[in-house]
Amino acid sequence: MTIKRTLIYLCILFISKTGISQNPIIQTNYTADPAPLVYNDKLYLYTSHDEDESTWFTMNDWRLYTTEDMVNWTDHGAVLAYDDFDWAKQNAWAPQAIERDGKFYMYVPITSREGKNGIGVAVANSPYGPFIDPLGKPLISNSNADIDPSVFIDDDGQAYLFWGNPECYYVKLNEDMISLKGEISKIPNTIEAFGKREGEKDERRPTTYEEGPWLYKRNDLYYLFFAAGPLPEHIGYSTSKNITGPYEYKGKVMPQEGGAFTNHPGIIDFKGNTYFFYHNAALPGGSGFTRSVAVEKANFNEEDAIEQMQMTDGIEEALQTLNPYVKNEAETIAWSENVKAKENEIVGVYITAEKNEAFTKIREVDFRKEGPSKFTARVGTVHNGDVTLEVRLDDKTGKKIAKIEVPLTGGEDRWELISSEVTEKVSGVHDVYFVFKGKAPRKILHFDYWLFSK
Repeated sequence: MTIKRTLIYLCILFISKTGISQNPIIQTNYTADPAPLVYNDKLYLYTSHDEDESTWFTMNDWRLYTTEDMVNWTDHGAVLAYDDFDWAKQNAWAPQAIERDGKFYMYVPITSREGKNGIGVAVANSPYGPFIDPLGKPLISNSNADIDPSVFIDDDGQAYLFWGNPECYYVKLNEDMISLKGEISKIPNTIEAFGKREGEKDERRPTTYEEGPWLYKRNDLYYLFFAAGPLPEHIGYSTSKNITGPYEYKGKVMPQEGGAFTNHPGIIDFKGNTYFFYHNAALPGGSGFTRSVAVEKANFNEEDAIEQMQMTDGIEEALQTLNPYVKNEAETIAWSENVKAKENEIVGVYITAEKNEAFTKIREVDFRKEGPSKFTARVGTVHNGDVTLEVRLDDKTGKKIAKIEVPLTGGEDRWELISSEVTEKVSGVHDVYFVFKGKAPRKILHFDYWLFSK
């Protein structure tokens, strides 16, 4: 391919990516290890969080994102951190949360002050937290294999916890969800259960099973998804008629791709569909230590086998439209570029436009037949003059319907509520782009929430 043709190809790819992309679904932070939970017709996605510019697994807290339409995701910030556990030293790795009898239990792997891996549990009265450590010690402290917990409540009410690298352990939980019922066991690490490992020779790893187990049940069949080796990881799965096995290896769900040498499955049913979550390194600056969560729609054949998936641009159709006539958080985003999510005690989570021409995109906004006459946003900047927020339809350079001159407020803890007339007639369903402009080299403006009015 000539240099000219290569440049043309890259330009087309960039235009396509910014125009239709949904994956990775979070662009304002690096996220990994997706753990979806459905509660009251909303999908809650708990993730681990890779710190910017990490060159190792530098992970200090767990974040929460929610959606009702599978395309617009709201950032709720950090809901738990490793230092919320008095016994913890470091490493906020792959979590999972579950609801039981109106309480929410979050299981997380942490390295203790003694340098030993363990699994802690935190409890909350709301999926948004605050999560509190009820034990003051690890729930699981079995070995340094104690990572990547997956919690599952079966139809008979019995709860199970699965975890482990390089073998898959499990134990029953008592109804209180914070104590163990019986002894710790493990799924035999056999080729029949997890498939034969190719390439590297390792007596501790004779099968493809690596880490990151995730339990799922469909048509009375148990699916055990897992990150599979050798490195770089792919996603495999096994099935059984019994939650504790024996399991039969069924093959790959997702081949190795995406630039990260790890992966982590999470699968959930939501509003009549099944969604498969994973992570890759697709964002700018992405690597095996700066990862990003993505999602695909999963399909099963008549034999209940899951169809193998490739990493794609993501979910194409929203499950519902978004109402612009109520308060919407600026951190509700379908796609963004050069935007970071922040939080403070004044407003909670908000976003910062890092560069001139940074933008966020919100999909499927329903202005209805009559349309709005006014746009209002809570904003601020530390720069004096020529800082604007433009509202455009259907494209970053699409029809401009409103513009706000952002006032100098003097800090991220100082905000003003500013309104602008809607200058063009708008009706029906559109994607909305907020485009941020300013002459400053960085941190153009801060943006908390928005709404339209009639």
